[in-house]
Amino acid sequence: MAQGTDGPIQRIARLGLRITAALSFLAPLLTRLVIGTAYHFTGHGKLSNLQRTTEFFASLGIPFPHFNAIFVSSLEFVGGLFLVVGLGTRIFAALLSCSMIVALLTSDGGEWLQKFPADITDVTSFTYLLFLIWLVFYGPGPISLDKLISKWLRIGDQPGAGGTGAS
Repeated sequence: MAQGTDGPIQRIARLGLRITAALSFLAPLLTRLVIGTAYHFTGHGKLSNLQRTTEFFASLGIPFPHFNAIFVSSLEFVGGLFLVVGLGTRIFAALLSCSMIVALLTSDGGEWLQKFPADITDVTSFTYLLFLIWLVFYGPGPISLDKLISKWLRIGDQPGAGGTGAS
């Protein structure tokens, strides 16, 4: 059916698709802002109370608890900031994903397995892990330092890179 002879449902659907396409930049941006801010403040809290964090890691049986407390706290503090601005998004999302897997296996214990599958999103570590994995695969989005740097370096979305092969 030609566009001029479309019915009201097709016009509404087309309008809805145009609006959601125009707003698609918000998904990675808001995800980065919320998750990044949460990690930054969590990392700050852990660094401010490093002795308590070390004791907690030791109680979980995590090897080298002091070193790991410093590493994880710093990763969350710095990684959160980098996620907020969209710099090194995939790298920091991958590193923080590893941290969430460790959290699921240690501090959350079997809680996440007991809630599977009905209430698994009640476990914060699992929910964060899902968002982080999404950022690893989807990327930072168009409003990010990663995108700005990739344009400056002329890497990434190159014309003809994924099309028919014609230049």
